[in-house]
Amino acid sequence: MYNIIHIDEKWFQLTKESEHYYLLPEEEDPIRTCKSKNFIGKVMFLVAIARPRFDEQGNEIFSGKIGVFPLVTREPAKRNSVNRVAGALETKPIASVKRDVIRSFLIEKVIPTIKDKWPREDSRYPIFIQQDNARTHIPQDDIEFCRVAKEDGFDIRLMCQLPNSPELNVLDLGFFSAIQSLQYKESPKNVDELINAVERAFEGFSARKSNRIFLTLQSCMIEIMRGKGSNKFKIPHMSKAMLEREGRLPTQLKCDRELV
Repeated sequence: MYNIIHIDEKWFQLTKESEHYYLLPEEEDPIRTCKSKNFIGKVMFLVAIARPRFDEQGNEIFSGKIGVFPLVTREPAKRNSVNRVAGALETKPIASVKRDVIRSFLIEKVIPTIKDKWPREDSRYPIFIQQDNARTHIPQDDIEFCRVAKEDGFDIRLMCQLPNSPELNVLDLGFFSAIQSLQYKESPKNVDELINAVERAFEGFSARKSNRIFLTLQSCMIEIMRGKGSNKFKIPHMSKAMLEREGRLPTQLKCDRELV
């Protein structure tokens, strides 16, 4: 599991449609404005993460955070406004994310970042990028991807998770919701501020909490085997934070012999 990188896309919005506030009697109601609550600004991000690694003393040696890549373009402004002059570059979300866009981001951003951040001692072993079965994702034998993935002595391969099984991807299992809750603590006013907020939330998320999500992934795999491939199960709870405080958090979970 240490050589598998989970990737997926997610929309992040500038703000929630509704917010709850607790105010004192003398406090004024906060004012939140936007052009339309049906068209709140948003950006899609491609996120890649692997399992973090720690030494025998529990010190972090690899965070597992490959990167968070906003699917945006930089275009010159067509006319003057109060925020910028005509011709100034402005950031715009990619409205339609198709297979060519995903291919270019994998080849130009994800793979170079993997080669730069991956632990040197494991660079000669196969590295798997796990994606879901969305139509916009490239096939496992994509010619352009395979050519770039084999360069510089690396062996990077694509693999697809089981269909209709979001619990088999740590991003859907808990990482996305965790960094989104951190992003909502800020109040970005435009696309650039939203990108910075998401990147700070990504970098600020604890590698130890990320490691717990990978253990939850293992427990989901065990439940799927118990159900003979069914995805109808409840995500098990292990009190991982307590086990970690007591120094009893396992590196991997064991399953019953009859399930194998």
